[in-house]
Amino acid sequence: MIKAVLYLFLLTGLLGFSQDEIYNVINLKMNNDKPHFGLVVNQNRQVLFVSYVLNKKGKIAKVKGIATLSLYEGQKEENGEIINVKPLIKDEYIGKITSASFSHDGKKLYITTNYGNRKDKPKGVSSTNYHIEVGEYLEGKGWTNFKVLPFCKTRYSYAHPSISLDGKTIYFTSNIKGGKETTKGSSDIFKVEIFEDGTYSDPKNLGSKINSYSREMFPFMSSDSILYFASNRPNGFGGYDIYKSKLKDDNTFEKAVKLPKPINSNKDDFCFIINYENEGYFTSKRTGGKGDDDIYYFTKE
Repeated sequence: MIKAVLYLFLLTGLLGFSQDEIYNVINLKMNNDKPHFGLVVNQNRQVLFVSYVLNKKGKIAKVKGIATLSLYEGQKEENGEIINVKPLIKDEYIGKITSASFSHDGKKLYITTNYGNRKDKPKGVSSTNYHIEVGEYLEGKGWTNFKVLPFCKTRYSYAHPSISLDGKTIYFTSNIKGGKETTKGSSDIFKVEIFEDGTYSDPKNLGSKINSYSREMFPFMSSDSILYFASNRPNGFGGYDIYKSKLKDDNTFEKAVKLPKPINSNKDDFCFIINYENEGYFTSKRTGGKGDDDIYYFTKE
């Protein structure tokens, strides 16, 4: 499923060791033969993730023969399982969504989407390039009033937004070309500062400690200033692997290193998130899954 976004895997109930780190990994009960990926959690244990839009018969709904991805919501239980899953209520004109991220206060929602067949598509803009939009929650309407972030240029793609805990930085994936911030590989990870007046800085490439001549995707900044992301660079376990890099006091990054098994496997692994209690989620299409991209819950000892 990473053809459209990314795919991955993991065996139920595995234990993994990396020096003094032990990962306990569980395949969620909600997974099935359809893709599930990109899970995020807010402070109220509300969960969002991406999967196919379904029709009233539970079959994959298609537009002009093409399946559409969108957001679902649910609630996180103490054991990590997700319950009360249902489609997210949002503006109907927003079509395909491939990732999402809550703002630090939970009042805004950042999404990856494209114009597709939308009526508000600017003239001459590609239907396939992705961009990032931000919306707000209104009682009785759901998530609404989405607007394209001003730094998104129509000739490039922007995806996989992730907001820092202090709400001052947005990390994302892009293929921006030109100048000193140009993309090294097929896609790099960038950051933009969010100012107090609601404006944004210009995108800044995170540099060679993070990005490679391959593809980097799905960034996530943890509460202890560690950036996690997926990359298909050489010398991994196979497919996309999950890497991490510490943000130092001088605002530069340490050289990224890949996470051990069972977080990574010989298939695609991505969409890694972790909280201050050392529990989190990631997506994988590994052997032993339920048929497509599955979301896995883990705890780290």
